[in-house]
Amino acid sequence: MSPASARPGTDRARTAGHAIVESLALHGVRRVFAVPGESYLDVLDGLHDSDITTVVCRHEGGATYMAEAHGKLTGEPGVAMVTRGPGAANAYVAVHAAWQDATPLVLFVGLIPSDHRDREAFQDFDPRAWFGTQAKRVLLLDRPERASELVAEAFFAARSGRPGPVVVGLPEDIITRPASPELHPVVPVTDGGVAPAELDALRDLFVRAERPLILAGGPRWTPRAAARLTAFAERHRIPVAQDWRASDRVPFDSPVNTGQLGYGRLDSLARRVEEADLLLCVGGVLTDVPSDGYTLRQSPSSTTVVANIDATLRGRSGALTRQILAAPDTFTEALVGLDLTGHPDWTRWTAEAREEQARHAALPAAARTGAGLPATAPGTAHMTSVIAELVERLPDDAVHTFGAGNHCIWAQRYLPTRVFPSQLSMRNGSMGYSVPAALAASLESPGRLTVAIAGDGEFLMNGQEIATAVQYGAAFLVILMDNRQYGTIREHQERHYPGRISGTQLANPDFAAYARAFGAHGETVTADDQAAGAVERALKAVTDERRPAVIHVVVDQNIPLP
Repeated sequence: MSPASARPGTDRARTAGHAIVESLALHGVRRVFAVPGESYLDVLDGLHDSDITTVVCRHEGGATYMAEAHGKLTGEPGVAMVTRGPGAANAYVAVHAAWQDATPLVLFVGLIPSDHRDREAFQDFDPRAWFGTQAKRVLLLDRPERASELVAEAFFAARSGRPGPVVVGLPEDIITRPASPELHPVVPVTDGGVAPAELDALRDLFVRAERPLILAGGPRWTPRAAARLTAFAERHRIPVAQDWRASDRVPFDSPVNTGQLGYGRLDSLARRVEEADLLLCVGGVLTDVPSDGYTLRQSPSSTTVVANIDATLRGRSGALTRQILAAPDTFTEALVGLDLTGHPDWTRWTAEAREEQARHAALPAAARTGAGLPATAPGTAHMTSVIAELVERLPDDAVHTFGAGNHCIWAQRYLPTRVFPSQLSMRNGSMGYSVPAALAASLESPGRLTVAIAGDGEFLMNGQEIATAVQYGAAFLVILMDNRQYGTIREHQERHYPGRISGTQLANPDFAAYARAFGAHGETVTADDQAAGAVERALKAVTDERRPAVIHVVVDQNIPLP
């Protein structure tokens, strides 16, 4: 697009809406996820002649989840666009997720005309009141000449320090007015640094430690940072635990990978967190879930070092010995050369932890046939059998997505994560994420196989985005566990109100037919001996035919979790 005009063939000055689109391109944005609205038509008009792909979605929650997943996958802000009032309300769930998961995200919200504010106009709301507690910044475009500047500020805020969501409000009258003739340049983000004195102090702590442990998690990771941390830990045989649903920092098969903290974690790993005489947190901090609700490692005498880029240490719990203000890439560059000559022998401490995790992550020997698994009701299959068939066929660089629910146990326990990034999930427990995240991952990395693990309740919150996937050529596999209930809540219910099932049971459609109605591949598994063929055919549809596939796995709702 010509920087001097808003539309080719006209002499009209660049509008604020068009300046926003040009600024997105300047920031490297290749696609935006949108549900259109009359409130931001000028931005949509700017996208018409842009190289940026507009992915038109079916629900604002799905669109903004896609943008959030893009942020997790690439480390760069995902971009969503929605309209005022109801559209913004629907997007809120993903903003909350990005806030708690520290994901870079920029949400553009079309607003009512500026002179209609505070008059109870159609779909009016206060963006700062709605989003002020769940976004790093809420920016309102009140001066059209600042349109490009606001984009630069939004991207800087979303990426800097502890990343997170930024909301930009666009009044429909302001975006049609002339903008500045110049675009605001990209604002660089610092990765921090590691001073020699900090490295010396860390070295002293390591060489005195009998039982060191590294906890990897949080934002701002890169493939290079993950590889460096792995190399350092493997060279010195230091065990690495990984944060809740962040299991791709150290490879699945690494001799130092001791599993993830959080729900479903090993009791033995929780004990090691308590027993460690040095805990080095890289990228993140010991928050609610990995600390078992602020119970693990809360002693004031614990020795804990945090290396991350958040000066506020938001979410931290327990004692803090030292913080090194550096993003994972910068910190691991310094760490990999750290000389630990003279450190104690940590071989046994690490090997025992690794053996426990390897046993935990190994599928049952006869899982593919169902032999040795609990008997199920007629017309049902084991989720474990389907996952075993899938694992047998997964490439090393597969991407896994999942949202929230008991079905996630199979994904986080058994699906191998051998490269970074390869796991996209919700650390804040938000449902409806698996399909939008898989769509975003497939569009961003079409050469990698993307697999979503979904539950019946979780899938139907955003399963309609399969229509979007078909429209834009996103190809991924969905393994859908149908136990006809909100299983996680049922589990809590049985614990606290045994035998009194209330508000958790579901009546479900034929999910395979639902998928086929959108143009995807769909089939149903009701017995273990059907799993192999179903997985083979579904993967062929994804890889050879380049279309989504859904395997509807009907399971016995009374079978315990693995």
